[in-house]
Amino acid sequence: MKNITLALDEETLVAGRAYAERHQTTLNALVRDLLARTVHTDRKATAAEMFRLMDAAAGHSRGKRWTRDDLHARR
Repeated sequence: MKNITLALDEETLVAGRAYAERHQTTLNALVRDLLARTVHTDRKATAAEMFRLMDAAAGHSRGKRWTRDDLHARR
């Protein structure tokens, strides 16, 4: 696991430490978990939007059927 340096104003630092203590965790764990949830939620939202756009696309295959070889042909 890598370490980072984070700059916080004194009021936020004190409040963060107090919050972490009330929830029986550390400020480090609190920031790490919040960042991980934020990043993963963003990925899920992006994937959901991609699937929504794919479902909404009209598609223009003109009746062509694709084989596995067509889809995986090396060029």
